[in-house]
Amino acid sequence: MNRRRFISALGMAALVPSCARHKEKLRTRQAGIAAAFDHEVETFMAARNVPGGALAVVKDRRLIYARGYGWANREKQIPTRTDSLFRIASISKPITAVAVLKLVEERKLDLDSRAFDIVRLPSVLEAGRVPDARLGQITIRQLLQNNGGWDRDKSFDPMFRAKQIAQKTNTLPPASAATVIRYMLGQPLDFDPGTRYAYSNFGYCVLGRVIEQISGQPYEAFVQEQVFAPIGVKQARIGASLEGRQAPGEVRYYMANSSQGDCVFPNGPEKVPWPYGGFHLEAMDAHGGWIASAVDLARFAAALDDPARSPLLKADTLREMYTPPPAPVSRKNDGALQDSWYGCGWMVRPVNREGKANYWHSGSLPGTAALLVRRWDGLSWAVLFNQRSEDKNLPDSAIDAALHRAADAATKWPTHDLFGAG
Repeated sequence: MNRRRFISALGMAALVPSCARHKEKLRTRQAGIAAAFDHEVETFMAARNVPGGALAVVKDRRLIYARGYGWANREKQIPTRTDSLFRIASISKPITAVAVLKLVEERKLDLDSRAFDIVRLPSVLEAGRVPDARLGQITIRQLLQNNGGWDRDKSFDPMFRAKQIAQKTNTLPPASAATVIRYMLGQPLDFDPGTRYAYSNFGYCVLGRVIEQISGQPYEAFVQEQVFAPIGVKQARIGASLEGRQAPGEVRYYMANSSQGDCVFPNGPEKVPWPYGGFHLEAMDAHGGWIASAVDLARFAAALDDPARSPLLKADTLREMYTPPPAPVSRKNDGALQDSWYGCGWMVRPVNREGKANYWHSGSLPGTAALLVRRWDGLSWAVLFNQRSEDKNLPDSAIDAALHRAADAATKWPTHDLFGAG
């Protein structure tokens, strides 16, 4: 062997163990990150006896980890997969918000437009009652930011009164979204629009009808075409209430105490498991009706991570989505802005870095607990469960701190992207 070949051979011999060591370090790092997230999710599920869950973690728009846990269907012993479909409950709201803001970008809608100038439905008035004049003041922005004037803690949440509202409006149960709106147009507001924050499922129900009126399409079709298709989400759809009508790949939903409720559908059993007819999921479309996988939600989060490269909204529109509501909403007694607020479809909490914030939304229905988090540092995660906790000492909200702990334990992140796998 001549001198040149000898030196080259030495170099290759040194490179092979070096590459092997590098790959082993990557595997060790990935295993450590997986172990940290797995530990938190599995501990959370075990404490609450949750049958199944799914997690997807994103770093800088790359899917770096995804896993299903436990049983999608406990009785049939069907394991949960990363593409298993779950009801995502109120994580539907940021999806609706993006759909509304796309119409704003296209100049088909203005955030300060009056909502009921667009959604024109006849009110159902009780004897001796006149419509609340303040309804005409409610804007699209106020609906998005949950300060439209309805407070379910002060009065009630009409989205969970499908049977009663059908009776009041003399329509077949369960009440549709349009029927719920007609009924609520005959009810008084709980406060002056734009004066304070109060979380409102009903406000987002109205936004779903705004989307339909402006786009000329059914709400579900518009979102699938304009929000999900551009980011490669193909499975997401509005879920079905009744047992036996679930989508292929959808999990089964459980109650921790196996409780039942009155069926809101006619011609069925009087009592049903809460997740299967105790409420009208289809009428909850724009505020809580979507089903999706954890990976679907991870794609949605990744699409909003970099304003300069978002396939969904322009940078100026994204800033509008997170802007605090106008005063006096979300202000302290001294007039200063609160530490966090509800923007257009997201909870927003600035961090001590210029222009950086954490964004999140949770979701909860009988049989469902869900959380979507987008952190200031390019990390996002979606976690979904097919049972929610009924124990005040074991709240579903504990998964938030748990997953932050898992994320904070990592010092380096994998560079692969699982979005391209499979």
